[in-house]
Amino acid sequence: MDRILVLLRHGESEWNAKNLFTGWKNPDLSPKGVEEARRAGRELKRIDLRFNIGFTSLLLRAQHTLDLTFQELGQRDVPVIRSRALNERHYGDLSGLNKDEARQQWGEEQVRLWRRSYDVAPPGGESLKDTVARVLPFYCQEILPRAMRGERVLVAAHGNSLRALAMVLDRLTPESVSSLEIATGVPIVYRLNSDSTVATKEVLDR
Repeated sequence: MDRILVLLRHGESEWNAKNLFTGWKNPDLSPKGVEEARRAGRELKRIDLRFNIGFTSLLLRAQHTLDLTFQELGQRDVPVIRSRALNERHYGDLSGLNKDEARQQWGEEQVRLWRRSYDVAPPGGESLKDTVARVLPFYCQEILPRAMRGERVLVAAHGNSLRALAMVLDRLTPESVSSLEIATGVPIVYRLNSDSTVATKEVLDR
């Protein structure tokens, strides 16, 4: 039995293109991001993957990515579950700020800590640890059971909510996840064993 779970970070957003901290702010995809989402669909079609269900966040850039991917696959009628649990981490007071300007205001090292450490949160925002605390219960209760019973699952979400999932799937430590980069619009195809560990992992980068 196939147990297939695909993770897909949304295509480039309008704020990614402007180098802004986004978090729970809600910009749409940039033109480049639209093409990245369509390309993701074509890559999944190339390896003949079709899906039974999609999961995404409450944020437009991830929802739009999922919709465009399914369009390219010719699967416009796949059921989709949207959840706040899959939202990007909340960047608090950094939301909407230019990343270079934030470095000038708080210093390179402080901003690096906020962006890449596991348990240091920006003012008014979430750390990756906080994000993991809401993503993993949703994964265990909603996503994993479907994959384990043979449904093919596509999750279109965000850099940090997907890093939270990668901690479980790739068995990453809080130290090793800090260096993990997930590219926009590049599907990561996991095939799972019967005990829910990863049998194979394939990154469909072009």
